[in-house]
Amino acid sequence: MKLHRGYLPGCIGRIAEMHAAYYARTVGFGAPFEAKVATELSAFCLRCEPARDGLWLALDGDAIHGSIAIDGLHSRESGAHLRWFITSDASRGRGVGAQLLSEALDFCRAQGHRQVFLWTFDELHAARHLYEKHGFTLTRTQRGSQWGKEVNEQLFTLDDVSARHQHLPPSSPSRPGDSP
Repeated sequence: MKLHRGYLPGCIGRIAEMHAAYYARTVGFGAPFEAKVATELSAFCLRCEPARDGLWLALDGDAIHGSIAIDGLHSRESGAHLRWFITSDASRGRGVGAQLLSEALDFCRAQGHRQVFLWTFDELHAARHLYEKHGFTLTRTQRGSQWGKEVNEQLFTLDDVSARHQHLPPSSPSRPGDSP
């Protein structure tokens, strides 16, 4: 699997499709979730500034099998936002998630984003393990429905990317779960 940085034609639809299919099957998210992913990812792609923001795609040939993004728009105030982190069913458990996350955190370190945060929810145990392995800590839990269904939302933060991030080899199965 090779990583590609930046937009490719069809990636917005493919990323939304991977999110919609996985989360419909695993937690029952529906149209509101898919629409949120597609709308917010589209807006991000239109305003993406390469020195501040990043989008990475895991490719097998021309097929997209994973994604991750760093939205640095408000990084000075609240940290860089890790978003749209997902791997395809075919690539899940093969280290693709760890590879994507390492690449995104390397970017944050290089660009001077000192803090990174992500929102997820408590049913994604493999994803949580991957986040914690990369130095993220759970800083808040709350009931919420930002993704169209009530779940226990979790905020994970990495307070000092340069001090905590180590380039870890992809070694454990991952099921990336932070979507929005």
